[in-house]
Amino acid sequence: MCYDIKASLEAQLNRARRRGDLIAIAEIEEKLIPYTDLPIHHASGFSHPELLIYTDRSPEFPEVATWGLVPHWVNDQDQLKKIWNNTLNARGETIFEKPAFRDAAKHNRCIIYIDGFYEHHHFNGNTYPFLIQKRDKNPIALAGLWSEWTNPETGGQIKTFTIVTTKGNSMMSKIHNNPKLKGPRMPLILPEALEDKWLDPIDDDLDIQLVQDLIQSFPEQELQAHTVRKLRGKTYLGNVEEIAQPFIYEELEFD
Repeated sequence: MCYDIKASLEAQLNRARRRGDLIAIAEIEEKLIPYTDLPIHHASGFSHPELLIYTDRSPEFPEVATWGLVPHWVNDQDQLKKIWNNTLNARGETIFEKPAFRDAAKHNRCIIYIDGFYEHHHFNGNTYPFLIQKRDKNPIALAGLWSEWTNPETGGQIKTFTIVTTKGNSMMSKIHNNPKLKGPRMPLILPEALEDKWLDPIDDDLDIQLVQDLIQSFPEQELQAHTVRKLRGKTYLGNVEEIAQPFIYEELEFD
């Protein structure tokens, strides 16, 4: 699962900066960033933050989208509210089968750049949040799906996205040990060399297999993790820089 993230402006601009197009970067900062919730030191998907996504239709220039995919077939605002919290993540193994995701999996794939993601570890009846980041501190490229929904009552449009998940690696199996789940999960992290392949258009079953082949656990040795302050409850500090800094729980036994 991936319900909590950290995302800076620098991470979100990662793909655009590779081109070295200073005019485009300035345009993004002027026209798009004011409509996002950046910077995000911590945000839950259930708050439906606004982020930048790089889509298959616009792979170099991002678009603003809301976390929580709304399929095009949603009929009204009431149905939107019912489905929104259930589409924050999409299991990679079934994205071409589930009605909420299969059209987007075929035609609307995207990448979301973040600094890190949070997962909770269960120990002695309590939960302890960890922040997982790349060991080299570079932005993490998450595989996603996006959709554009038109409100039939108002004609207004919103762009939304979901984060694709896959089986957790060995590090995540230690951290993401929720006893209610069948097994550890983690977001689908794309190596830089494979990012463009996630955005490539697909036309037939063979192309679908190429996408499915990308749904792999990210290597444990390229990630690192540390415990942080509580992300829920009365002691939660909110979206402040301190929330992502290391915090030691003396009672926690973790190898």
